[in-house]
Amino acid sequence: MTQSKPRRTFTQEFKLESVQFALNSEKPVSQVARDLGIKENNLRRWINEYREDPEHSFPGQGHLKESEKELHELRKKLADVKMERDILKKALAIFSKPPH
Repeated sequence: MTQSKPRRTFTQEFKLESVQFALNSEKPVSQVARDLGIKENNLRRWINEYREDPEHSFPGQGHLKESEKELHELRKKLADVKMERDILKKALAIFSKPPH
């Protein structure tokens, strides 16, 4: 039975420095990733995330950006409201049946 390697985690500082290095370097992203010892896909994803929102990029493990946090809360509230609506529909159906 083979065991998989533990997943590597990178600090916010490492990601920011890696992105800055890649953006300011004359080397291609693939070479920068090799030099840093990370996968090219990770570095490209970090660059894209940084370009989308430099101020709030890489919030940390388990932490959401404010917009994502609000969206998560709204989705949870919507699910609760839908559940309540379904319960009320069932109750209405039960109580609106004519007695036998």
